[in-house]
Amino acid sequence: MTVVAFDFDGTLSDSEMTVLLGDRCGVADDMAEITERSMNDEIDYAESLRKRAALLEGLPEDEVTAAFEKVALREGAADLIDELNDAGVTTAILTGGFERGVAAALERENTTVDHIVSNKLPLNGGETALTGDVKGPLIEGTKDDALEDLANDVATTLSDSVAIGDGANDLPMLEVAGLSIGFDPKPAVEPHCEVVVTTMDEAREVLVTEGVLANE
Repeated sequence: MTVVAFDFDGTLSDSEMTVLLGDRCGVADDMAEITERSMNDEIDYAESLRKRAALLEGLPEDEVTAAFEKVALREGAADLIDELNDAGVTTAILTGGFERGVAAALERENTTVDHIVSNKLPLNGGETALTGDVKGPLIEGTKDDALEDLANDVATTLSDSVAIGDGANDLPMLEVAGLSIGFDPKPAVEPHCEVVVTTMDEAREVLVTEGVLANE
């Protein structure tokens, strides 16, 4: 059974969750700078994520909810996910972003994936504001391990998997997947991608060519 694993921010979505959150407390520019450096492999991903989370300390829970409500799938993403699901392909989102934002975007488009591996922004004891911390499997953990675990769970192999991503933290899964698709990848990432696409329609065409989807 083929597994198709997507990154989220910059791939399935053209939103950047930390920047949307940063807009709510006046630190969006700082967020964007840290994100860009991380995606270009200029600073360690775990360090960058912790720096961004720390900037959000004290952000009220209702502002967090409002930010996540603006997270959106890019054009054609929901259609591609639905087609993969209908074809019996195991779909997954492996993201250093945040579970609530991913869930909100999928629900808005009335689509689902089989597996989501993501991080969380904890609230304080009264659940009224962010603590400035971040927790989850994809801070220090890497997407190659997550993809391998997923392949094992569904009784398939890494060679029968497809990884689609754009940034430096996607490199581990792009390097181990049977097929690596760069979605408008950053300059440091593009040399590691077998195929580069810039739209979901182009991604679908690649999946058809590779026999993951039928040509209809």
